[in-house]
Amino acid sequence: MNRLSIIPCGKKKIWDRVPEAGARRAQEVYIGTFGKACQAYAAQFFDVWVILSAKHGFLFPDDIVPENYDLSFDSGSSDVISIDNLKKQMAERGLESYDEITVLGGKKYRKVVEQLYNPDSLKYPLRDCKGIGYMVQKLNKAVQEGKEI
Repeated sequence: MNRLSIIPCGKKKIWDRVPEAGARRAQEVYIGTFGKACQAYAAQFFDVWVILSAKHGFLFPDDIVPENYDLSFDSGSSDVISIDNLKKQMAERGLESYDEITVLGGKKYRKVVEQLYNPDSLKYPLRDCKGIGYMVQKLNKAVQEGKEI
């Protein structure tokens, strides 16, 4: 089966810790606990995974993020990437033809991906979690035990 995991970016970034860090690969940029747990899970269980950023759209782990930013899908800012631009990225980056898409983000990411993909292909393994702490625990346990959620 052709599978993709979409993970959230995150507010906490490398530049919060090291302001002079400069441009970095996407997998090095998002340093929050939840973001790191999502990356570990996606890397262990998926051949292809992307980070979904409100500013940059779909980022493969090795894509370069040039500088710090603070933007979320629910911010209402005109700087948020549009659904049309996300659809263009999907086509350009080969992200439109997956049988199963596992989304590890919360509700604001669901609202976005449901405008991009067939709802029947979407899985939300963290949907039943009451908060981010529970999500992190669930992801870490899956990674430690080698059992996909």
